[in-house]
Amino acid sequence: QVQLVESGGGSVESGGSLKLSCVASGTTYNYVHMAWFRQVPGSEREGVAVSDSDGRIKYSDSVEGRFTISRDSSKNTVYLQMDSLEPEDTAMYYCAVNNNPGLRGAYYLKNPDQMDYWGKGTSVTVSS
Repeated sequence: QVQLVESGGGSVESGGSLKLSCVASGTTYNYVHMAWFRQVPGSEREGVAVSDSDGRIKYSDSVEGRFTISRDSSKNTVYLQMDSLEPEDTAMYYCAVNNNPGLRGAYYLKNPDQMDYWGKGTSVTVSS
């Protein structure tokens, strides 16, 4: 059974940095799409960044230039380096994966319900 476990969340001041990690276990292959989403209570889940196995990367406009997604295929792990954090980045951050090679990761950022597996999330709080 596939499991995704996120870590690295916490509380920081505005302008600070955090690095999230997500390890996928229960599988012997690397997922085509590995992505990060975030959600604030009362709001819809928002796509943050996605890394495709062919090297393509896509960010949401709100984090472009501040966040960096990367993956270590040997460890089946995806990371999210978050710099210049703002209070608006406060949310629960979720890792998700999808193994459909027919669509680009950018599609899944806007259609989170199409992801195959989800982690339980890690909380990020940014204070002003």
